[in-house]
This record gives sequence, structure tokens and C-alpha cells, in this order.
Amino acid sequence: MRLLLVEDDIMVASGIKLGLTEAGYAVDWVGSGERAEEVLQRETFDVAVVDIGLPGMDGLELTRRMRRPDIASRDMPVLILTARDALHDRVQGLDLGADDYMVKPFELPELLARLRALLRRSQAANSAVLNFGPLELDTANRWVGIRLQPDAPLQPIELGPREWTVLEYLMVHAPK
Repeated sequence: MRLLLVEDDIMVASGIKLGLTEAGYAVDWVGSGERAEEVLQRETFDVAVVDIGLPGMDGLELTRRMRRPDIASRDMPVLILTARDALHDRVQGLDLGADDYMVKPFELPELLARLRALLRRSQAANSAVLNFGPLELDTANRWVGIRLQPDAPLQPIELGPREWTVLEYLMVHAPK
């Protein structure tokens, strides 16, 4: 899964990027809302993690702009990850289009669980099961199987996080 991380604090961003990369995500990091907007015009991501306190355009404005109907990223899940913990900040972030809101400091396992939940919900809107040749990949349940004979039942395949990410990417973009 490809993730856009929008965070201006280099130390925080490098820690988040390391943790997400180790969990199997391909992470692109930018340090401003303006840079994120530029990247989103050229690139496609599966999910975005956005800080509110960005220089220039803040994360709330970026999230609002990402939800415009003429933008390709309008359906991409957005998780706001910020130190702002006031109720009105959380409500405003969600009302402007964020799918989830998480307050710093945070624990990496919770961030990973929230990202998985966002991705499951967004993929469920499309198709949760991908098929290519004898392979079947269930993105909602993170399960993959292979059919060894035309009428045989699917045999499960165990994959690590990176193997899963690579196979999922290939199947989503098949037959390219």
C-alpha cells in the first residue's frame, strides 16, 4: 500500500516513515500542504496521514482541498495525526473530510490498526477480492489463496507484510 505522509517535523516524520515502512507500506513524505497538493496532482496514494500544524497551508485546509469533486484524491482515506486534541479541532478535522483523527503522542500499533481499518473500508467500496489467474486475494481479510486445479478449492498462501504489499500492488495493477 502506498501512503502519503504530510508532516513538517523531520524527527516525527522519519520515525513514522520507518515504522510504516517496516510494516510493509511504501511511504512518500512531504513537509508542507503545498507540496502535498503538488504531489497529489501527479501521484496516486492509497491513504494519507496529515498533520494539522503545517507551515503555510495547514492540514485542515489541505484535507478540505483534497475532498473537492474535481480532485482525484477525493475518495482517498485521510487520517489526521496531530497534537491538537481539543474537541473542536477533532470535529473540524472530521467535518472537513478526514476519515479518522489521532492525537500525538501515539503508539505505532494503534496507528497501523487505524490505517488497516481505513484501507479495509475504502477497499470494501471497490472490490474486496482480487483475482488474477489462479490467485485470489481478499484485501478485507488479508488472505491470499491459489487454485492448483480448475475446480479445486483455494489453498492458502502465507505471506509476510512486504510480500503481501507487493502481491496486492501487482494484482491491483494487473495485467499491466
